[in-house]
Parts: sequence; C-alpha cells; structure tokens
Amino acid sequence: MNFKVCHLTSVHPRYDTRVFVKECRGLVRNGYNVSLLVADGRGYEENDGVKIFDIGKPANRLSRVFFYSKKILKKAIELDADVYHFHDPELLQICSELVKHKKKVIYDSHEDFPNQLMNKPYIPFFLRNIISKVLERYERKVVSKIAGIITVTPEIKNRFLESNDNVIEVRNFPVIKEFEMGKLDWTKKEDVVCYVGAISEIRGIANMVDAMQYTTDIKLLLGGNFESSNLRDGVIKSEGWRNVKELGYLSRDNVNKILQSAVAGLVVLKPTVSYLKSIPVKMFEYMAAGIPVIASDFEYWHDLIDETNCALFVDPNRPEEIGKAIQMLVNDKKLAKEMGMRGKAAIIDKFNWSLEEKKLLKFYTKLLNSKFIEK
Repeated sequence: MNFKVCHLTSVHPRYDTRVFVKECRGLVRNGYNVSLLVADGRGYEENDGVKIFDIGKPANRLSRVFFYSKKILKKAIELDADVYHFHDPELLQICSELVKHKKKVIYDSHEDFPNQLMNKPYIPFFLRNIISKVLERYERKVVSKIAGIITVTPEIKNRFLESNDNVIEVRNFPVIKEFEMGKLDWTKKEDVVCYVGAISEIRGIANMVDAMQYTTDIKLLLGGNFESSNLRDGVIKSEGWRNVKELGYLSRDNVNKILQSAVAGLVVLKPTVSYLKSIPVKMFEYMAAGIPVIASDFEYWHDLIDETNCALFVDPNRPEEIGKAIQMLVNDKKLAKEMGMRGKAAIIDKFNWSLEEKKLLKFYTKLLNSKFIEK
C-alpha cells in the first residue's frame, strides 16, 4: 500500500534540512506518498517527489500562531493523509482535531520547547517562567493523545515518555553525501574560520565577533540571517567586526564552499538550559566537512565527541579564549587537518543520517501497522 504522509510546518522553510532534505525525501525514496504543508507564500511545487503545498505567508508571528493554524488544519484534512507529521509546537492546537478524524499524528520535537521559551526575547522576562510552565502542561496533555513522538535528544525523549509510551529519538545528524566534496586540499585553505546558521544572541554571535579582535590576519566567514536588526546594529560596533565577512543567507551548495575554505567551524552557544544538553547540527556538519570544531565547553558535548579528538572546547562567554583557539588552529593547519579527519571518520562511522533514517522508517512501519486507538 502506498501510504500518504503529510508533514506540516508553519515556521520552517520549505527546504529545511531536517524536514525536507532528510525526512520527506527519505520517505519518498522508501515508497511513501509525501506532501509537505508550509506557510511561505511561494506557492505549490513538486520537488524530488515531495508535493509542497503553501497556505500563504503570515504577516507576523501573532497572525501565524492564531490564524494560520486553522488554514493549515483545513488544508491538512483536505489532503486526507494516513499520517500527519508536524514540526512546530504552535501546531499542537490542531492535533486534537486530526485525532478526532481518526488520523495518526506524529509530533517531531526538534528542541526542548518549554526551556527554549525561557530565552525568547519577545517574551517579557517576568512572564517567561509562567508561560513556559503553562505551555509545558498543555504540550503534555496534547501529546498524550497522539500516535507517537520523535525527539532529537535522550533528555527530550525521557520527558515525553511521561505522557506517551511511543517515543523515539532520531538525531539530526548530517547526510554524508551533502559533504562529499572530494579530497580537501589543505594547502589551499585560507586563514578563515566560519559560523553558518541562525544568528542570535544565545547562539553566541556577540562573543564570536568580539573574539576576532584577539586574532591576527584571520577572517570570520559569517553565514546566516541575524535574528533582528537591533542585534546586528549592536554587534557591528565591536572592534572584532572588522575581521568579519558577512555573507547573509547561504544555499546548501554555498555552505559547502564555505566549509571547504575554512580551517575550523564555530559553535559557541551560550550555556542556557536548552543548549547545555542539546545536540547541535552545526557541530556535526563541520565534522562531516572534515574541519575541526571550536565548541562550547559543555559536559554533554564532551561526552558526545571527546573520544574523536576533533574539537577545541572553550568557555563560550570568554571571547579571548575563543580567539586563542581560532589563532591556534589557523597557525597549525597540520593539527587542524588531523582533527578534521578524525571528525569526518566519526561521522562516517556513527554520526550520520543514514543510521537515523533507519530508526525513522522502523517507527513509521510500526505506526502504520498498528490500529488506531483514540487515547
């Protein structure tokens, strides 16, 4: 039977690496009829067998949260899928309706939602704890009634197991083929390091830029969009900004070109509750590209990759320490190359999407072979 699967997101871009590249395309390759429902205003298209439906781009965050969920629900029911796989906490509100239609619903929790709310700049500080607790209770109530949950870390999995017994962990590791760039020629490496991803305060942008004033003749290639214009206005005042090359949003191909040229990749997230036990995608993408990592000195990250000896760990709140690590690797490219090769080997051996995809497919098979039971 050619099962119909509908992935839903009102937040992520249509070509999101986890949602589209890894999950949707992987399901198509394995015989599923896959639709992806997005809200970006770019219209309908079919890409690599995935049918992408667009409900239009909301004017702002409030419009997306309070009005677009109904539009997504209407289109989702119209598509009449066997499985609905959604990716945003704000879509929890439509789950109950899909369950009433006897549909199997999966919640793909990319991050620890309640803890993540504690760092949202648009939520007044004095309200964050209250809102986090209220929404956590609501999240638990909703997910207790759905068919299954996919998480990205053991900690998030354990939290959801208190509400639903069908929970698996599918880590967001790289697709190896995306980083098969041939043999890296380290003799052509420039004196540059890189950061590629969403640019925000809690992801360490201010300290990364400040760190560049403690380096000599080195550039930071900065790929991605700033969270806000106010954040950018503040960051560019740093003395380190003169050593930054701002690149803006990058396609996957251009990301790979940046990783090829860089000596190391930075992932110096701040020690917030939501990051201390996270598994950052960028860290493993740097490893997949064969370059060493300069990473926050979190115990959880040590446990993940210490044995690979592919990273320098730094205090993410000390720009001078970050700058020292950058200078060390640029000055000693032989060491950087050896670290990068060890990281690449670890990706091929165990930190890759092909292994995680097998868990996802097994989860789907189990789900579709089970009868619907309203909880």
